[in-house]
Formats: sequence, structure tokens, C-alpha cells
Amino acid sequence: MELAEKNWFSSWFDTPYYHILYKDRNDDEAREFMQNLVSFLDLPKNATILDLACGKGRHSVFLNQLGYNVTGVDLSENSIRHARQFENHSLRFYTHCMCEPVDEKFDAVFNLFTSLGYFENEKDNLNSIKAIKQELKPGGYGVIDFMNVKKVIQTLVPEENKTVQGIDFEINRRFKDGYVMKDIRFTDEDMDHSYTEKVQALTLHDFQKYFQEAGIVLKHTFGNYRLERFDEQNSDRLILVFN
Repeated sequence: MELAEKNWFSSWFDTPYYHILYKDRNDDEAREFMQNLVSFLDLPKNATILDLACGKGRHSVFLNQLGYNVTGVDLSENSIRHARQFENHSLRFYTHCMCEPVDEKFDAVFNLFTSLGYFENEKDNLNSIKAIKQELKPGGYGVIDFMNVKKVIQTLVPEENKTVQGIDFEINRRFKDGYVMKDIRFTDEDMDHSYTEKVQALTLHDFQKYFQEAGIVLKHTFGNYRLERFDEQNSDRLILVFN
């Protein structure tokens, strides 16, 4: 795939080291978020949900356990290969780039845990949002869960060392040219590795412009996984509900 050859995330996300570094993500918090979200949206059991950029499928699995018919898609072949061990009659996974619509419509489309803003071409952010609109059934809801960039930039930790599974990760963070960037360096089995994560610092105003251009109506804005009010200075997340 041409996209995979030119973007940093397709190589970094496909390595085992990405999953080693982030293996301690809070599953309880993710499960609580899914419960709060489907309750707020009043999604009936057996509703169809697309988990867009699903990674190794943890949100998809939680949603399926809550009684929903879930499809998870991701660009990373390794992540999808891992996720497929959880497949059943109402849970399936396959590789797909979210900037193009899947050939199916859903009651809800979720894009979770800051899985937008990676593209080198900014138009692909808008294309991804337009794709979500095409993937929704009439009356369906889209949800984007993004970082609150203002708080992230204000509280950025420039340097961090983290040891996971015997690997010492050296992490350097910075804000540059409209992107939140993270340089990750480590050595494993006498080989040096270096990757840079680069996520566009999209604000609520940026999303509002995308939504206007895509013909999408923003319905609700939340600032954390408990679905409390969004505050640009203090909220941990920017969670957008739209259709």
C-alpha cells in the first residue's frame, strides 16, 4: 500500500516494540469509557459499531462483550493479526486505511485514543472524517476521542526514560510546527532503534472546520472518559460526538 510506504506510523505501529512500550495502558479506564459512551448514545444491543484504527482491538473486544456487533479495522497488519484471535460471530477485524470509507454502514463509528492527525497530507484528516460520515447509517453517531492539545502542550514532559520488558526506552517530547512529536530510542539485542511519533495538534476549532466542510453536525463535546464537560485549559481529552 502506497500510504504505508510513506508514513511513519505504518512502520512504528507494526513493530512489536510499539506494543511493548504501551503495554500498560489502562484497560479498566478504556472499558469504563466504552460503557459510558454506549450508554450516553443509547445504542441498543446488537447495534453495529465500527472501531476505526482499532490497534490490537481492546476497545472492540470490550464493545463486543457489552453485546454489540463490532468491526475493527487498522492499517497495521501485525495488530490485526493479533486482534483476530478474539474474533467470533459478532466481532471481526481486517486491515484498512481510515481515510477511505469501508463498504458498509454502521449505527456508530468510533475513532479512539488519538488515532487521527498522523497523516503527512492534512487533507487525509478531512478525508477520514468524510469517510466516517459515509460509514454511518441514518441517525448514526460518530465519535472522535482525541488528546486535548492545549493541556498536552502545557504539560509536556521533555525527557523520560522507561524500562519495559528489559528494554530501556529513551523518550524525548516536543511541540514543533503544529505537531506534538515524540522521539523514541532504544537498543535491543545489540541493535539500535529510533522512531518518531508525530501527531498534528488539532484543536476543537480545527475539528469544527473539518466538520463544517464535511457536512457534519457536532452534537456534544466532552473532556474526559466520564463524559464531563470539555474545558480547554484543564480537560485530559477532547471527545466529539457528531452525525
